[in-house]
Amino acid sequence: MRPSAPLAITLLLLLGASGSPTAVVVARATTIAFPLVVEGLGTARANESVDIRPEVSKSIRAIHFEEGERVEAGQLLVQLDNAEALADVAEARANLVDFENQVRRARELFESRTVSESERDQRIAQRDAARAKLGAAEARLAHADIRAPFAGRLGLRHVSLGSLVTPATVITTLDDTGTIKLDFDVPETSIARLATDLPVEARSAAWPDTTFRGRVATIGTRVDPVSRTVTVRARVPNGDGRLRPGMFLTVALLREDVTALVVPEQAVVPEQSRQFVFVVGEDQTVIKREVRTGRRRPGLVEILAGITEGEQVIVEGTQKVRPGGAVLILREIDSTRAAVPGDREAARQLESAP
Repeated sequence: MRPSAPLAITLLLLLGASGSPTAVVVARATTIAFPLVVEGLGTARANESVDIRPEVSKSIRAIHFEEGERVEAGQLLVQLDNAEALADVAEARANLVDFENQVRRARELFESRTVSESERDQRIAQRDAARAKLGAAEARLAHADIRAPFAGRLGLRHVSLGSLVTPATVITTLDDTGTIKLDFDVPETSIARLATDLPVEARSAAWPDTTFRGRVATIGTRVDPVSRTVTVRARVPNGDGRLRPGMFLTVALLREDVTALVVPEQAVVPEQSRQFVFVVGEDQTVIKREVRTGRRRPGLVEILAGITEGEQVIVEGTQKVRPGGAVLILREIDSTRAAVPGDREAARQLESAP
């Protein structure tokens, strides 16, 4: 009659106590898809944002917008008092007409040898100066009309009809929030795996049941020497307007095409600041190998250096084995499984062995 599995393990442990091979559970180092997930905290910014201010100091003659209104690029928002500017334009235009007549008369006289070439050129120069003055006067007149520089949504109005405004006065704000710029920081250890167009997912406390999805648009060119992070900017569609500039969001950046060599987390034995695994050689003896670990997820750890794919590492029984000692493999588990049903009983028996 064959003994049951728990009894067989107990017998093997008793044999191990008397000098026989130590019973262990192993797993093979395996390369699997290991998506890169980087979490961070981000701040929402408008795609374009500006404070609407006047370029000159004048009183407000007319207001052509409502708070919160959607406006198009070039739409008239505010008209300032322009009486003086209109007068300057009229005077400059009249001067230009006068000098153009003088130029025409000087050319006729020059052809008949009545005036010199220098006098004709002087009249042309005066005409050109008058034309420039008219352009300057028209530009000052244009400053009296405050227009939207781009399409977007207006904020609160901070002035009233008749208010005297200066270039320091904020009349209102204008934000283009059809797309949100989401800036967040990523540790420098992840820079090598960053790339534009990677998908990101963001969540806001204001909308706890909604995931906002976007893609990486730009990666910062500098690493902060204090925090050792680089700023990443993603663009998130915001057609429904739920995200607003200044909102705080939690961000998860995901890269699907990343693979990694992994082993079960319990196979890694830390010693001070170093990490080791016990590898089972071809002759069933133990080799202690230092490894360099990377990212982790529940039950698995990425191995960056120290072992190669396919090598067997001891998962259960690491406290009993010694380098160069012989082992008896009770079971080989799948490295890709974070927890393996049925192995807990073996683990308890292995831990209780002398």
